[in-house]
Amino acid sequence: MASSQLTELGFYTLAGHSDTPRDLVTEVRAGEELGLGSAFISERFSTKEAAALSGAAGAISESLGIATAATNHHTRHPLVTAAFATTMHRLTGGRFALGLGRGFDRLWQAIGLAPVTNARIEDFVGLVRRLWRGEMVLGHDGPAGKYPYLHLDPDFDEDVPVMMAAIGPKSLELAGRCMDGVVLHTFFSDTAMTRSVEAIRRGAKEAGRDPDSIRIWSVLATIGDHIAPELRLRKTVGRLATYLIGYGDILVRVNDWDPAVLERFRADEFVSSFRGAFDAKANQSELEYLATLLPEEWLAASATGSPQQCAAAVARQFDLGVTGVILHGATPEELAPVVAAYREIRPAAVSSLPANPGRLS
Repeated sequence: MASSQLTELGFYTLAGHSDTPRDLVTEVRAGEELGLGSAFISERFSTKEAAALSGAAGAISESLGIATAATNHHTRHPLVTAAFATTMHRLTGGRFALGLGRGFDRLWQAIGLAPVTNARIEDFVGLVRRLWRGEMVLGHDGPAGKYPYLHLDPDFDEDVPVMMAAIGPKSLELAGRCMDGVVLHTFFSDTAMTRSVEAIRRGAKEAGRDPDSIRIWSVLATIGDHIAPELRLRKTVGRLATYLIGYGDILVRVNDWDPAVLERFRADEFVSSFRGAFDAKANQSELEYLATLLPEEWLAASATGSPQQCAAAVARQFDLGVTGVILHGATPEELAPVVAAYREIRPAAVSSLPANPGRLS
């Protein structure tokens, strides 16, 4: 690796929509060469299946942490997910973390799956941890489902970190209660960030855990001025507009944004009739129109400007209580000037974290 590893920084490979999953190979190699600490893998039901992408990332990397952020626990049988995580754990020499999320209730209902609840996630995590310890689970009947028999290998003693991508306070408290790490969300204001950290630590404390033992990642859209203007618009306006359609209510709530603005946005004729994700399907003029519907305040929760300004915004995230920053929305190649500027101001307190994104020690 050409440069020392910044284990406190991560990036999303194949950020947003991708028709060419093989781009992951280039991005992972470039991210490792750049010295980024972890690659996070999001999942879309198209050409971004998380297990396949995780295996590819693990096979071509040597030091990079790898995490799903996030996959959903109920789209695979528990044995399949537990085996996937164990395979990744051993394939990477312990660099993998299994990241889970709740997803969208409307999607689950549309495709015939039950909505995900915090109770179901917590029950599932308990199950896979037992399987990783080599236990045989008989007659399980809990929120995660009914399973007469679950077992992987009696010789297993796997220590795979489990993370959760969460937004609302109850989900964050759950993460503090039973997860090893937490991935927050893009476009969080400073207030939303500090409240989120407090909720995670509150959940940990109530469960008798050390509140400082959980790795907390902010997700900061990092779109510098060195990126082409039309691409910047897609990565900021297009991405936020897509989020607002999917789960805008909770994003507005945690940020203390005006819900009336969200109502007007969703009621707009163009917005309500658009088919597909704005960050994937909207053209330049459509993105420019969307920009007129979104307040600057909402888009300001990101790292923009010169590489030095972006780097300062990244470093400031640690003052809000997080232990890692995912530089979201840009490829390692696009992040290179920001990473170089960040090295000049890197906070000493975060310079010795493990490569595994779900561990603090």
